[in-house]
Amino acid sequence: MRILLWDIDGTLIRSTRPGGYKEYTIPVLEELFGTAGQLADLHVSGMTDMQIFIEALGNHGVTHDHLRERLAVLSERLTAEARKVTGNGVTFFELLPGVRETLEALDRHPRYRSALLTGNIEPMAQLKMELVGLEQFFTLPGAFGDESHNRRDLPALAADRIRKHLQLDLAPEQFIVIGDTPNDIDCARHFGARAVAVGTGRFYSNEEIRRHAPDKFLPDLTDVDAVINTLDEL
Repeated sequence: MRILLWDIDGTLIRSTRPGGYKEYTIPVLEELFGTAGQLADLHVSGMTDMQIFIEALGNHGVTHDHLRERLAVLSERLTAEARKVTGNGVTFFELLPGVRETLEALDRHPRYRSALLTGNIEPMAQLKMELVGLEQFFTLPGAFGDESHNRRDLPALAADRIRKHLQLDLAPEQFIVIGDTPNDIDCARHFGARAVAVGTGRFYSNEEIRRHAPDKFLPDLTDVDAVINTLDEL
């Protein structure tokens, strides 16, 4: 068995408007903290939401503890604002090529099960999957960006939940992290999982992502047979 831990943004979907994340996040931070800090200027690709909030607001007196204290209301307001800004999601998010076909094939495959491993806070991750119609493919518990500021922590969190859910003693190397940034590769390495990088992110060229030495690299997910053959080698 192999457990596939999927990143969302740049791997499964893409905002049709570059910087779309900031459209619904900046108003919420301004509402709750009086400022969005440095968020407008941050390069957020590959970061967890907690890390983004801390780096954006840290110079404005907002600590990790302050964020934790207000995390429930922050999550609620962020998801509500995102739903308002994105509408039905059709024009705001788009599936990347081959994603649905790949997930459908993997869903039928006896070796693979899928979960989310994403920098998004959990309700935002679920909202995005709902808006693009992918929620049925992720039946295992995952790990999310409201659980740690450090993406390295997320694979272990997901793995512990999945082991309990399946009642199986799964080794780290039975998990495969699939993502589009160096942070996805790094968090897999830290946990001992395999790393598959995809070249569909906005911020890293194929050459740049390859320099971080993922176990495998796929330019995209359009060739379903090639995706499964690549995973079969891990």
